[in-house]
Amino acid sequence: MLQLSAMKRICVFCGSSGGIDPVYLKTAAEVGAFLASRGIELVYGGGRVGLMGRIADSVLTNGGKVIGVIPEALAKKEIEHEGLTELYVVNSMHERKAMMADFADGFIAMPGGFGTFEEFCEIVTWAQLGIHQKPCGLLNVSGFYDSLITLFDHSTSNGFVREEHRSIVLVESEISRLFEAMSHYQPPAIEKWIDKSST
Repeated sequence: MLQLSAMKRICVFCGSSGGIDPVYLKTAAEVGAFLASRGIELVYGGGRVGLMGRIADSVLTNGGKVIGVIPEALAKKEIEHEGLTELYVVNSMHERKAMMADFADGFIAMPGGFGTFEEFCEIVTWAQLGIHQKPCGLLNVSGFYDSLITLFDHSTSNGFVREEHRSIVLVESEISRLFEAMSHYQPPAIEKWIDKSST
């Protein structure tokens, strides 16, 4: 079991947009304050816009530390956050994801678009393949991920996802409850199929 106190860095995947409902930006600020209050460093995609910028600003405002990882192509568009504790500019999206995964002790997906979905599903797939045993959580803000959760369950009931693999994805609507679930996460016994260098 990975105790909450042992999670020093959490990677958050989230949108570069703020979304339509103000609750998304409000929740990003709350998550940032939550991380900072517990001395947990934020690892994220390095942007200054949308939910990404809001959660980073909240961690920093509340005295926490933020590590950003951004591809050079996006940095050139001047969307990188210049006030972070550490900012790494890398060559590709793949390198970005691999570095964030190495830094983090756990992963959370907040509302976002295709990039957020892809990042979260890839990190869950890595857990399924035995590449890591870190907790993976969906912060289901105002039911944002209800349809995705239904899809995961549908895939499981149709035999495409094993029950033990479905248990990898932790779901809560509030950050405090999600962290509690992550702190008690017991990774399923999975044979390690490949290592990260093979992804």
